[in-house]
Amino acid sequence: MQLDQPGETFTCLSLAPQLCLAKGMTSGSGPSSPGSSDQTGEDQVSGSPLDRLGVLAMQTVAVDEGLDHLEIYTMEGLLSVLWHGDASLDRVVVCVGGAMGGLLGPDGGLFHQLGRALPSLGIGVVRISYRRPNDLGLCVHDTLAAMELAGRHGAQQFVTIGHSFGGAVAVQAAAHLEKETVPGVVTLATQSAGCEPIETMSDRNLLYFHGTSDRILPHHASEMVKMLAEAGELVLLDGADHLLKPAGAEVLERLLDHLPNVLSEGTTQSTDSTPH
Repeated sequence: MQLDQPGETFTCLSLAPQLCLAKGMTSGSGPSSPGSSDQTGEDQVSGSPLDRLGVLAMQTVAVDEGLDHLEIYTMEGLLSVLWHGDASLDRVVVCVGGAMGGLLGPDGGLFHQLGRALPSLGIGVVRISYRRPNDLGLCVHDTLAAMELAGRHGAQQFVTIGHSFGGAVAVQAAAHLEKETVPGVVTLATQSAGCEPIETMSDRNLLYFHGTSDRILPHHASEMVKMLAEAGELVLLDGADHLLKPAGAEVLERLLDHLPNVLSEGTTQSTDSTPH
């Protein structure tokens, strides 16, 4: 599928919560290509993250019931997305990995498990495999483009979740959009570099997990991010490593309670910082 030539800036990012929605997009059970509907030139949003990808082609395969695999081909590389739940769900959790990329998430495939559990609660899950892992600017762009694609299908509210390097991606993607669109961010064993925009997000629901035995990024990194935000809850996982092992089940249980609350209320801000 062909897209128009991209613009030069993310001009649409102030239009929350619509996320630069294009009129006439299909919203069936599975995600469709950005150019698959009867859009007119007036309906196209010049300079949006999705337009700026310069998509050469896109294909989708239904891997399983309620799970679609998208491949978006660009001159900068392949952007892959696993999309759990009906594409028209209006609440979506966006999961991004670390500097090496990946789709599973930490301990035991946390992102996959969220994808299996949340659609039954009316929440979609989008798992992103970057075009170029460890390139922060491109990874943020990938995340915003995937969010815009979800928005074109009906998503109106998001929580971003990032592991390790992906914590900075999750923070920066959320910072581009208003609180009404992204009311919460979750970081998992995050780095502090690149998380500086969290200084402007103290009015959102911020939740940080970090293992006390992380030898790659010590838990002081999450403490620094919380300090920058001057808000949020830091959950220290006793004995857990950088992949949050062996605390993955605890994190999953907490998120399955936390995420529906954030997405339904949109304004609740956690402040407790009691270590676990």
